[in-house]
Amino acid sequence: MSNPSKICLGAIVGVHGIKGEVKVKSFTERDRDIDKYSPLEDENGQSLTIKVVGHSKELLRVKIEGVNDRNLAMTFIGKQLFTDRKSLPPLTKDEEYYQTDLVGLAVRELSSGNVAGKVEGVYNFGAGDILEIKVKSSGKLEMIPFNREYVPTVNIEDGYIIVNAVSMQFAPDDEDEKSHES
Repeated sequence: MSNPSKICLGAIVGVHGIKGEVKVKSFTERDRDIDKYSPLEDENGQSLTIKVVGHSKELLRVKIEGVNDRNLAMTFIGKQLFTDRKSLPPLTKDEEYYQTDLVGLAVRELSSGNVAGKVEGVYNFGAGDILEIKVKSSGKLEMIPFNREYVPTVNIEDGYIIVNAVSMQFAPDDEDEKSHES
């Protein structure tokens, strides 16, 4: 969903049991708070009323109103859950922002100030947030940790981040293979 007034609060990643529960990866500060924003919308604008009913390891077990069997629940796997930005609490701190606000920002190098790329996405595979950057010079994608060591400055208002100690260059694939042969 490319609507800037919508914020993704979670994603349905699986099913639990036979009574229509789904497993949800929550992106809210406290994972169980996701149902406080219900009803949510999927990427097609379909309204989904949800209720958190428990945990399944690091995921939430969620009941979607009207979904009462596993087969129907399986059709929701892969859907993202959105809410209106205006329904979220206001940002109160200077360095507070929603991750979706990072996407599209220019990436500047600390040493030169030159634009080296653009933020394409923000991910978390379990070991912390990662920025996906499209490198300007090559058009390739690079992922870097999203922490102060690598990203000392985030300026949402002026539309850029500054990266430190990151090579925005990729070696051509054939050169990389040759270095492994020796």
